[in-house]
Amino acid sequence: MPPAKKRTRSYDSAKTRAAVLAQFRNVREGVLALSPEQLAGPTRLGEWTVRELAAHMTMAVGAVARALAEPEPAKQEVALLDWPSATATAAARIDEDTRAIDTADLAGLYERTAARYEERTAGVPDDRLVPMRFGAMRLADFLVTRTVELVVHTDDLNAATGLDIPYDRQALAACTRLLADALAVKAPGGSVEVRVPPFAVVQCVEGPRHTRGTPPNVVETDPLTWIRLATGRARWADELHAARVGASGERADLGALLPLMG
Repeated sequence: MPPAKKRTRSYDSAKTRAAVLAQFRNVREGVLALSPEQLAGPTRLGEWTVRELAAHMTMAVGAVARALAEPEPAKQEVALLDWPSATATAAARIDEDTRAIDTADLAGLYERTAARYEERTAGVPDDRLVPMRFGAMRLADFLVTRTVELVVHTDDLNAATGLDIPYDRQALAACTRLLADALAVKAPGGSVEVRVPPFAVVQCVEGPRHTRGTPPNVVETDPLTWIRLATGRARWADELHAARVGASGERADLGALLPLMG
């Protein structure tokens, strides 16, 4: 019998909308506290400087307002769970667009981006279709992808600068859950249970399906470690060796399935 079709997780859209703005404001406070020397420093994202990373985060949130200013597409083309695997195809375009942003006034750029986000999303229904890089997507789904962008790049920014920008709980939860579900899509099955407390539990990998009691194959880690693994910021073997990941059972090695995003 083929495995059951994965049901897309539901998200509270009002909480997601607020979480995007809350995390963006957290980032803004951190970025505006940086010196010119810190902004010119390197990141773990190839040749991007901290300033370019900061600019990219305004682009990620500004994409919502830009999309809502466009005519509504005729039909949905991209589901939420299609998005993580599609991101690797856009790296070159994202780099080009990021480098084109005028960052002379970062404070103003962040303020305008937040204001446009609030103005354009107010009163817009969740099912409104918006154009994005990979095709038309529901607004509610697109906003969940923005939590991934913000949380992942907040971690990049903290790593590059030594800042301790906080994570909005709802944004961290949505990001963690989407990336956990993306693993279940990439490796469907029920032989391994992946736990990322307190936000997500998924079953994946072909093999005997667990039904009751303690699963024979279990992976457990914290949200930030999971996000780093899923996005290629960390290596499975390293995190396992450092005991930031616990894995038990002969099928519990996820190294060959990671990362999930480019």
